[in-house]
Amino acid sequence: MSDNPAAIDNGTIIRDFLGLFAHMDATELAPYLDQDIVFENYGSPVVKGRDLVVSLWAEVFSTLERVEFTTLHQAVNDDIVIAEQIHGLALPDRPLALIKNVAVYRLRDGLIVEWRDYTNPEYARTLL
Repeated sequence: MSDNPAAIDNGTIIRDFLGLFAHMDATELAPYLDQDIVFENYGSPVVKGRDLVVSLWAEVFSTLERVEFTTLHQAVNDDIVIAEQIHGLALPDRPLALIKNVAVYRLRDGLIVEWRDYTNPEYARTLL
């Protein structure tokens, strides 16, 4: 266990944040995001601002039947959290596709200010 309280808190914030994805309610994500967040999903355009990130996820949730994010490993260094994840995504009437992902988050004052997802979008498309 870390002796750095910020590392413990930031790691917990990210774990709690990821747990919300199963609810598929994008409005629940907003309290975790800084007003000026920058979200970059490898292979997609950069999205800037809380409202646009929430809108993006609302659109994603509207196309999916199920979302399950699992963290395999997580490393915390002050305001940076790196998480190896499995994104379980299911389209209606389709099985859950397990997509490997690495995410890098930067937090400030308990809010996510930068979020980068690294996955292979071509491979993900073959699973969905």
